[in-house]
Amino acid sequence: MSVSCKVTVVGAGVAGLTAALELSERGVAVEVIERGNGVGEGCSRMAGGMLAPWCERAATDEAVMRLGAPSIDWWRRHFPGTVRNGSLVVAPARDAAELTRFAERTENYEWRDADGIAALEPDLAGRFRRALFFPREAHLEPRRALLGLADALSKRGVSIRFGVEQAEGFVIDCRGLVARDVLPDLRGVRGEMIVIRSREVSLLRPVRLLHPRIPLYIVPRGDGVFMLGATAIESEARVGVSVRSAVELLNAAFALHPAFGEAEILELGAGLRPAFPDNLPAVRRGPNGLLVNGLYRHGFLLAPAMARQAADLVESDHADLRQRRSA
Repeated sequence: MSVSCKVTVVGAGVAGLTAALELSERGVAVEVIERGNGVGEGCSRMAGGMLAPWCERAATDEAVMRLGAPSIDWWRRHFPGTVRNGSLVVAPARDAAELTRFAERTENYEWRDADGIAALEPDLAGRFRRALFFPREAHLEPRRALLGLADALSKRGVSIRFGVEQAEGFVIDCRGLVARDVLPDLRGVRGEMIVIRSREVSLLRPVRLLHPRIPLYIVPRGDGVFMLGATAIESEARVGVSVRSAVELLNAAFALHPAFGEAEILELGAGLRPAFPDNLPAVRRGPNGLLVNGLYRHGFLLAPAMARQAADLVESDHADLRQRRSA
């Protein structure tokens, strides 16, 4: 396959914007088209924004950690709002064995006792006896990050055209679930989240609460705002957050700190994440270029790796084309 002088990226979610920026930085002429009216109108806006490859390793394939670890530095270079304060994993005393099992499945962590937890998160003082601290991890606010990528592209002269679906020439398809017309093995996995505001609790980093039935992550957004998440439901129902999920997430937040019981609910949201059967993303050859998809629940963590893979293939195709022309 050969590449013409310009590449069109289809989709202005995290996969499309990271691919476009990676291509532009390598000197490839690129534009982005998006059928919606703004960036990140799909599942990207529902993401937690945790850049936590070692935490994720405890429940996912090793590839997630290997591909995701370099993404932390990628985001720090491209989005100043990236915060590298690490991640904290805690468990109620009755579920302390869950911490040990979690630790056995991952790496790059430090054990912290009650005093160590209090030093990291003063508002959790006295609430947990032990924790795992992952100092190299980071987080970001997804919606601000997407706008930051769009701004970076604009400064590089890369246009994003909205309300456009038809692409010509060499295409990098980043349409998520919409791409099932060419990716029949793609499926949707429901994810639900709640955004709350609490003036009584302050956290400096994402905190994961381990629980056999209701695992929770809570991500600070600043100004007392937190995002609660954890659900991954094998369903493609396009409906709002279920009562069961809302109750379980809010109960888990209350278990982390009772003051969350007085928090204000700002938003409830649900979306469908695109996933392949192995729950790992892939860059595939398509009829008109490349397809980048299947980021599942690791969109912001793995998008930079997929962008690099796509850009490598584009550069390779450019080199092949130049070689044939000079032969």
